[in-house]
Amino acid sequence: MIGTLLLPFHVVIIPQYIMFQQLGLVNTYVPLLIGKWLAADAFFVFLMVQFIRTIPRELDEAATIDGAGSLRILFQVLVPLLKPVLITSAIFTFIGSWNDFLGPLLYLKKPDLYPLPIALRLYVDESTAAADYGAQMAMAVLALLPVVLFFLVFQRYIVDGMATQGLKG
Repeated sequence: MIGTLLLPFHVVIIPQYIMFQQLGLVNTYVPLLIGKWLAADAFFVFLMVQFIRTIPRELDEAATIDGAGSLRILFQVLVPLLKPVLITSAIFTFIGSWNDFLGPLLYLKKPDLYPLPIALRLYVDESTAAADYGAQMAMAVLALLPVVLFFLVFQRYIVDGMATQGLKG
């Protein structure tokens, strides 16, 4: 798992593009979202495993003594404790997806499908190398708003996770 962190995204671009083209998924949002839905990023799996290792084993044992089965322990004991790391992963995944430039540039060919990072690039006139900086800065601020709002809404879960670390009185 850690070895996949060493593999740059640029190594797998061509095989991924060929696969998505053969499946007829080029010019759709599916290639951009499928890796995020499947939690394919090794960093976040590693982050969750490290967080789970900090949860005291006694919580599982106490739930087992109380008669809870494996699924009940998972959903009623572990998942509520994993909320901070899940939300942290969601924040970083959202920011990474929102700011992604290369993925949409490869997989989306129609300008009406472009996300904001690529649409911002359309403000630069290639023939004269002139740019409308006022409009470009206004669009940059608008592009930044969803990321800031997403972070502000969910930041309290990150702080709660750091404060409690699985032990609640």
